[in-house]
Amino acid sequence: MRLVGRSVLVTAVLATAAACASAPVRPATPVASTLDVSTAIAWVDRAAEYQALVRQTYGQATRAVETAARGRAAGTWAVILDADETVISNLAYQRDLVRTGQAHTPASWRAWVQQRDAVPLPGAQAFLDRVRALGGRIAIVTNRLETACDDTRAVLDRRALAYDVVLCQPDDGPSDKNPRFEAVAAGTWPGASGPLEVLAWVGDNIQDFPGLSQAIRQQGAAAYADFGARFFVLPNPLYGSWE
Repeated sequence: MRLVGRSVLVTAVLATAAACASAPVRPATPVASTLDVSTAIAWVDRAAEYQALVRQTYGQATRAVETAARGRAAGTWAVILDADETVISNLAYQRDLVRTGQAHTPASWRAWVQQRDAVPLPGAQAFLDRVRALGGRIAIVTNRLETACDDTRAVLDRRALAYDVVLCQPDDGPSDKNPRFEAVAAGTWPGASGPLEVLAWVGDNIQDFPGLSQAIRQQGAAAYADFGARFFVLPNPLYGSWE
């Protein structure tokens, strides 16, 4: 359903604003876009298909981890997940930007994060609980900045979402997640008890998976072989590296 009564300019500005919402390191200055983010927000908010896709993905990830974890000792393996639009949803923040005609700003994002009002995506809590019951460790690797990490842990705690570590992007460091993926596997993160075999990754952006980028589109079908086996991607029509 398309939201009406907005000018083309507002729609263009909000498209970029939504893209910034989960990655506050992006420039705050809006850039014109042809995306109609109000339609994307309505789809995420109202479509049975969105709910089905998210639940389906978490169901597939659960079955894959159950199979891969057989015979492995507890505490020797892990799963890695992104936070925003993967474990927790910021739809209310996105929706309010459209409702009020406001553009994303670092200040508005910071205020939202500090409210700790993000909610779990369907199936996320059950997946995390199952990983924990099977003896796996849970690493949340997010590009929320380090200054937002305490609030991020707090919202996970508030929603009873299991995790062992949250690794945020350094405030003055790169957004590349690969070094943090490697830290999980090597067991070099604070509180780690040793190396871990990572059995699955879950994310909504191609960059939530080790070594991948939008360049995978030019690499042929074989490049996608891990999806549905070790990599599980959730739908996010609001923003991402595809922009």
